[in-house]
Amino acid sequence: MDSDLFSRRRAERFAQLLDEANGGRRHHVRSRSDDELTALVAVSRRLTADRPDVEVDGEFRTGLRAMLVATAEREGVAAPAKTGVRGSLLPAVTGRRARARGAILVGVAAGAVALSGISAASENALPGDALYGMKRSTERAQLALTSSDISRGQLFLDFARTRLDEAATVRDDRLGFSAVLDDMDADTRQGVRLLTTVAAQRSDPAALDAVDTFLGGQRRAVSGLLDRSDHADRDRTRRSLALLDAAGRRAGALREAIACGLPAPAASDALGPTPATCPSDR
Repeated sequence: MDSDLFSRRRAERFAQLLDEANGGRRHHVRSRSDDELTALVAVSRRLTADRPDVEVDGEFRTGLRAMLVATAEREGVAAPAKTGVRGSLLPAVTGRRARARGAILVGVAAGAVALSGISAASENALPGDALYGMKRSTERAQLALTSSDISRGQLFLDFARTRLDEAATVRDDRLGFSAVLDDMDADTRQGVRLLTTVAAQRSDPAALDAVDTFLGGQRRAVSGLLDRSDHADRDRTRRSLALLDAAGRRAGALREAIACGLPAPAASDALGPTPATCPSDR
């Protein structure tokens, strides 16, 4: 697990947010990590409230328990060799440190469960389905558990592909179609911005390869939505295509700027750094 995500301060804040979500005393503080941690709290609450009827296989249970026990031992929490979860995770310390370490274990468990057996019930959910909220919460948990901007950018692009698949299935719902494309475009911007920023900061175009691969397949698939009979739907689809074209131009301009040795751009917009044009004599 990312040591920054589960640092002591973040773990203590996670414990506070869990308390607040379950009706405990509100702590009148804000943390820069609240948005990420709130996503994990939301997953925890959904797992408790919805309880989808999914059979989690024994191999997953065994692997999850091994992960929790290893984390418990590393963080100084007693883990006797018992088969029951209650008996194996009794805290060896008390007070704030115990709560923080407990929050670490909750984070590990929430992330592992959300990304494994239980999330399988929602992975094919569509807008309007009962489990669609669970699906989106699982995606936010994935982002919160991701340790690098490159991985996070690639995840956003994966989510944009998922939104496109969803858009293709809501053909009879004009409002739903437009809303899904709005979410798809938002994920596209986030993913492209993260990857172009990494490329500019490192003066290395490698991160742009993921952008180019995404754009090639996504353009073809989005173009396939232009066969919709509704004029408004076609116009909305063209806006998404225009965004993909703009992202392609940005990635190309950054490649040229890196190749001719320009410094990292100071200005940026929704698609990331806005590079200057290479001198014509180079």
